[in-house]
Amino acid sequence: MNILLVSATVKEIQPFIELYRTTNKYTDIDILISGIGLTAATYHISKQLNLKRPGIVIQAGVAGCFDRKIPLGTVLAVKKDTIADQGVIEEEKLRTLFDLGLVRPDEHPFKNGWLENKTGLLDSIALRKVIAISVNEITTAQQRIKFYHTAFRPSIESMEGAAFHYTCLMEGVPFVQLRSVSNYIAERDKKKWDMKTAIFNLNKELIKLVESV
Repeated sequence: MNILLVSATVKEIQPFIELYRTTNKYTDIDILISGIGLTAATYHISKQLNLKRPGIVIQAGVAGCFDRKIPLGTVLAVKKDTIADQGVIEEEKLRTLFDLGLVRPDEHPFKNGWLENKTGLLDSIALRKVIAISVNEITTAQQRIKFYHTAFRPSIESMEGAAFHYTCLMEGVPFVQLRSVSNYIAERDKKKWDMKTAIFNLNKELIKLVESV
């Protein structure tokens, strides 16, 4: 089965790339570095899927975490994602495009406002399944954290996950989003991040997943 591996940056999957280059085990894997953000991810993933249709698409990357009970470096699988900052703040409340009636909550590929992964492969992965949100601006403000928590109850956030889910659902391609926790959602202080452990653990689980499909 051909696998398309997607990551926003080279750094996040560097250990896998090094293994990929030094072994003949992964001859049926294509690697796409989509760039950071929803716009870049949507464009590059869509273009690649139209050039070559894979049997499965895997997105691997780090993420910020809302839940401080989840240790840094924990690798998670995303069961549903959505764009969190596509809407308006009114009367101290976040209102999404669905709340505003601009998009129907069940308009394909959404299900009740979410981009859900219903592929059987997700069920076979022995990782915690979580809810994610995707944003155009990294969340740091306490008020915005409160808005997101109230509206979505997410565990993690990224800047590409919803674009990945949206594109794969629209194209009808099986997919899995893996995220490793590099930091907690709060004031941006990289001294408190653990990118090294997050990337190491992410690539360990990525290799395991690739070798199981």
